[in-house]
Amino acid sequence: MNITDAQKQQFQEEGYFILESVIPEPLLELLRGECGTFINQADAEMERQDTEVLGLNHRGKRYFVSNCFRQQPKLREFLFSDLMADVCRATLGDTAYLFWEQYVVKGAEEGMKFSWHQDSGYVGYPDHKPYLTCWCALDDMSEENGTVYVMPFSHIGVRSWVKHIRDEESNDMVGYFGPEKGVPAIVPAGSIVAFTSVNFHCSGTNYTNNLRRAYLAQYSAEPLLSHDGSRLWGNAEPLLKDGKSVVGEPPPEITSRFD
Repeated sequence: MNITDAQKQQFQEEGYFILESVIPEPLLELLRGECGTFINQADAEMERQDTEVLGLNHRGKRYFVSNCFRQQPKLREFLFSDLMADVCRATLGDTAYLFWEQYVVKGAEEGMKFSWHQDSGYVGYPDHKPYLTCWCALDDMSEENGTVYVMPFSHIGVRSWVKHIRDEESNDMVGYFGPEKGVPAIVPAGSIVAFTSVNFHCSGTNYTNNLRRAYLAQYSAEPLLSHDGSRLWGNAEPLLKDGKSVVGEPPPEITSRFD
């Protein structure tokens, strides 16, 4: 895929770029097809625990279902595709690991907003290299159905980790409370919004009659470890080494950050 020098420069200067309609139809249908299965599982777990809220999940309103590829290996076809390798080369460089993945779904008519945050704010400590989030639109996205808003670095002058606080009502981690509104990603299904993990972003409420579905694929330039340095924070499955695909190679041995 041809990612332009201008897009690469925008990522470095503003923290994001947008690739419209780049996910091939078979991969897009794969992502959509598995989405419903995992949302049903989330509903079943909340019913089992007799609760309407489980972590960031709010039944019928908002879902965050992560590490689905461990249960459904077919998702690896997308996560380790040439497309995602190209995006990683353009943003992270010649070394990339799959760090995390999850579905983010907003329910019809009452799908909840998601507060301003950096993805690194959920890691919870500052001394890690920023990683890459690829926010993949599974539906046509609009302000009405709660698309993602990205905050260019130049709008607020922040391009490093910021301590977040937890919203007790929604369980969101929140890192920005200012007046800036950011840039809405008004994109067709199959588009990718690529942004760094220290880029502030949020999403609005879904006021439409349909689900608003997105899939997040996140990659890091090095294995990310827990705060105490003793274990992986998420995953560290190799995608690129020296710019070439190393899909299928075992994860690296973990050495504490404090060794």
